[in-house]
Amino acid sequence: MTPFFSVVVTVYNKSHFVEKTITSILNQSFSDFELIIVDDGSSDDSLKVINGIKDNRISIYPTKNQGVSAARNYGLHKAKCNYIALSDGDDIWLENHLLELKQLIDTFQGCGIYATSYKKHFFESYITTPKFQYIEEPFFGIVKDYFRTSTIDNILWTSAVAIPKRIIDKGYIFDEDLGWGEDNDLWIRIANDFKVAFSSKPTAHKMIHSKDNHLSLTKDIPNLMMMLNKHKDKEKQNPSLKAHLDVNRFMIAMEAKLRNDYENYKKVKQEINPKHLNYKLRLLLILPANILRLLKKLKFFLLKKKLYISPFR
Repeated sequence: MTPFFSVVVTVYNKSHFVEKTITSILNQSFSDFELIIVDDGSSDDSLKVINGIKDNRISIYPTKNQGVSAARNYGLHKAKCNYIALSDGDDIWLENHLLELKQLIDTFQGCGIYATSYKKHFFESYITTPKFQYIEEPFFGIVKDYFRTSTIDNILWTSAVAIPKRIIDKGYIFDEDLGWGEDNDLWIRIANDFKVAFSSKPTAHKMIHSKDNHLSLTKDIPNLMMMLNKHKDKEKQNPSLKAHLDVNRFMIAMEAKLRNDYENYKKVKQEINPKHLNYKLRLLLILPANILRLLKKLKFFLLKKKLYISPFR
């Protein structure tokens, strides 16, 4: 008999974390699932650790390294069940995660995606809660305007969502050509075309191990802009999507300035409607790069002291 969920976990060089991730999945109170683990060509001991975990629900697929989008899509292709829950190889689920997702699915049939809230762990020692706009807690229902609600923190986060297989079969998969924002791109496409069901109960933990800006992992600013440029036509018809993307443009503009790439900084900045940024973001947008670097160092110093300060709030 086919289980209710396919759980797809992608792993790349997570040997120190992946066992905790998999254990948290296997310990779910709702146990009717298959677990598909895709190792994206890890060069550390990740695959060895994975192979050492024995459970008849697990299927392991070693692949050559092609990037997270290709690895996730490979797992989606292997999934047999009607609903597919995702997790990265270094995040943690609470034991009620799949149960909460199932309750959403049972209550709100026909949605394009289902999600629960989550906690953010910085350096495994400090926990913060994301902030969602225009959502009263507790919330268990259909989100009226995903883009408006996700201008500070995204309601949809990879390790806390479940996608119906019928949506994936329609072509809603991760864009393997994007070097950044492939997850946000998929959420935008789904949320633009289908309903989003959400529970504000935190059932997953996002583990943030590095102080590095994830944008810095991408080679160039035009590459960062690819995701946003895909949705230019749609944002003309949807003011909430435009506001959501302008916040993303702000982050890319900051990254360009930190790289001393002032040509692309100006290009990105001119596409932003300042009304979509709070006063702190508008101030940061015009500060010199050396001041931004100092503020960035200060931010992570304060995080080490368990003080979370975000200009988005």
